[in-house]
Amino acid sequence: MNFPIAFYLLAVLGAFATAVVALPLWRKWCLRAGLVDDPGDRKIHEQPVPLAGGLAVMTALVVPALLAVVALGLQPVNFDSGTNPAASPAHAPFSIHLALLNSHTAGLLVYGLNKRGVELAAIFIGALGMLVLGLLDDKHELRPAAKFTGQLLVALLVAAAGVRITLFVPSLVFSYAITLLWILGVINAFNFMDNMNGLCGGLGAIGALYFAAISAFTGQYLVALIAFLTSGALLGFLPYNFPRAKAFLGDAGSHLVGYLLAILAILPHFYTHKRPHVLAVLSPLLILAVPLGDLVWVVILRWRMGKPFYIGDTNHLSHRLVRLGWSRARAVVLIWLLAALLGAPAFLLQF
Repeated sequence: MNFPIAFYLLAVLGAFATAVVALPLWRKWCLRAGLVDDPGDRKIHEQPVPLAGGLAVMTALVVPALLAVVALGLQPVNFDSGTNPAASPAHAPFSIHLALLNSHTAGLLVYGLNKRGVELAAIFIGALGMLVLGLLDDKHELRPAAKFTGQLLVALLVAAAGVRITLFVPSLVFSYAITLLWILGVINAFNFMDNMNGLCGGLGAIGALYFAAISAFTGQYLVALIAFLTSGALLGFLPYNFPRAKAFLGDAGSHLVGYLLAILAILPHFYTHKRPHVLAVLSPLLILAVPLGDLVWVVILRWRMGKPFYIGDTNHLSHRLVRLGWSRARAVVLIWLLAALLGAPAFLLQF
């Protein structure tokens, strides 16, 4: 199925513009509400920095999506012969027409929204839940057990909605277990990587762009649209966070970014009859190699040192590069480049 590239570009630009406009507004709100990261401990900033990043990213996801749904609901769509036969007005609660799209493309959107509507709703509700959990942690410093429970509940929600990993194992219990492990692992990997300006947001944008490009190339247009929205939102946030930070992601933002990347790794069909290369399932591991590798390294190191794995330290890759003499900004850019290079082979696994 062909889907217009212009619509993907519109998703990126719409999310980017929304984040750019929304962040200053959320920044002012955070200052008034006291939702800031105060100086101290291992932190290098001298003034309180608003934790507005997660709120801006979520806004940049929701606003373009809602505008698209409103636009799609204005007029009935004319389904043509190229649209999936199952997607007909009799079968579709959504009846749409979008002037930017021809009837065939509009029909594809209707079909996709109706076929994966429950999953999409669960994904956005889960994103909101993860944002709220992070905001509570930013404001009240939740205990690790409370945070983990919240993460687990959100992961269970999306898994129950059908967003699950199978790895070719015909077992529902295995599917739930591996899905929960994956979502929790990626969330905490990005939470751990939120230790320097631009690092977590940049890695999230790179990962989302890879998932967007692969999904678009393989015709998975709804997944591609979510991924392009995610990348655009994060790219809109980065100018406020790198190299000098006017706002931080906070736990709300890092949780949200990790959640979105975990979901984007599950949604695409990396292994189908059209692309029978079994190694294609390794694509998410390549795209997210840097945050996952850093997570594994730090957890093992803390375990060997007899420290709780959830207690922060300065043993991350970014910190080690700084100790080698790199500036913080250059260390972040180097890690971005490393993530981009490691993710590139994921394209080769699609053939």
